[in-house]
Amino acid sequence: MLFLYRIIKFSLQDIFRNIWLTLVTITILLLALFAINTLVTVRLVSDTAVAAIKEKIDISLYLQTDAPESSILALQDKIIASPRVKSVDYISKDEAITSFRERYANDQAILGALKELGRNPLSPSLTIIPKDFNESNLVISELRVLDSSIIESRDFSDNSIILSKINNITKRVNEVGLFIISIFILTSLLVVYNAIRVAIYTHRQEIEIMRLVGASNFFIYMPYLFSAFMYALFSVLIIIGIFYPFLTLLQPYLEAFFVGYNINIVTYFLDNFWFIFGGQFLVVLFITALASLFAVRKYARV
Repeated sequence: MLFLYRIIKFSLQDIFRNIWLTLVTITILLLALFAINTLVTVRLVSDTAVAAIKEKIDISLYLQTDAPESSILALQDKIIASPRVKSVDYISKDEAITSFRERYANDQAILGALKELGRNPLSPSLTIIPKDFNESNLVISELRVLDSSIIESRDFSDNSIILSKINNITKRVNEVGLFIISIFILTSLLVVYNAIRVAIYTHRQEIEIMRLVGASNFFIYMPYLFSAFMYALFSVLIIIGIFYPFLTLLQPYLEAFFVGYNINIVTYFLDNFWFIFGGQFLVVLFITALASLFAVRKYARV
């Protein structure tokens, strides 16, 4: 116990004697952790956006206005029999005009023109949703060769363009994020290295005396490794205290943007608390311990 007490005491003396250097070290580590957690948040949001778009992807077949309902239902059964099709929704003329009026409820010009027309100009349609977005092109190929006299037109909008843009943006964000994180990790190594080097310099006489009286390498190393542990612990605890309020402020904006989708980043971070922050603690501890070992080996010459 006395051995452990001396190691902790020696380490804390270094930390508080060089308090400004300690604050700079923890600040650099905090910036690195904030960048990492921001990247995790962006990744979660982008994945939710992609999932939301995939759920909205559909393929439409517009049918003849006078098509018998029995023929439409037969065509619906034929399409849904495909193993690549998730569902087929039949939208009648009445449902289509009701939806149209609701969409343009505030546009009196369009509603007035529709009233002047005196009839329902919209066609019935079938909305096909693929099981897998990656197979949507195969579904479209099947629909192109589908032979039916009641099909008036086929709307095969290329939804993959939108998804491709989001994936490209996400990729760019991840690349920039990883670049920034790499810079912070390198900076953290250098700052911790210099912090330990300054601590060793201020204690060079004590270290020399310890070596002369036969102190082990382990005893000389341990105070600085304990300092590395304290840097990692404090930086992770502080980032937890900073990041959760940040997520709480961000959550309402995400809910407003992703209306109808279950996205809760606060819950995500709580559910994965130990994996996210425990992993970050181990990474930071490894970085700070590695920098400490290099500094002690070079300047303590143990």
